Amino acid sequence: MLRDYLPAIVFLVLGSAVGLLFGTLNMLVAHRVPNRSKVEPYECGLPSEVQRGFRFGISFYLVAMLFILFDIEVIFLFPIAVQLRAFGKFAMFETVTFVVLLMIAFVYVWRRGALEWK
Repeated sequence: MLRDYLPAIVFLVLGSAVGLLFGTLNMLVAHRVPNRSKVEPYECGLPSEVQRGFRFGISFYLVAMLFILFDIEVIFLFPIAVQLRAFGKFAMFETVTFVVLLMIAFVYVWRRGALEWK
């Protein structure tokens, strides 16, 4: 039983040892010069001067959600495109239906102005 897991155990031990070694060397050798810009908080690409009450426009969130939505839908199409012959005509019909519904949704959000940056 142990013989089956031996390569995984060796891999974990060696990986942990290398990680600990590099972490320790970094702590011992690293040149540390703290200054004001290094200790200030920096989040999401915004400079530290931005006040807490700063808000993004709603168009930013709409474009981000639409990007994620269409990106995920393309991921669902990839396996069917790779093995379309194996799935047959039913998969082709379902894929065409899916793409048509996707285009209807895209035209809807386009007409509603969700893609216009304000």
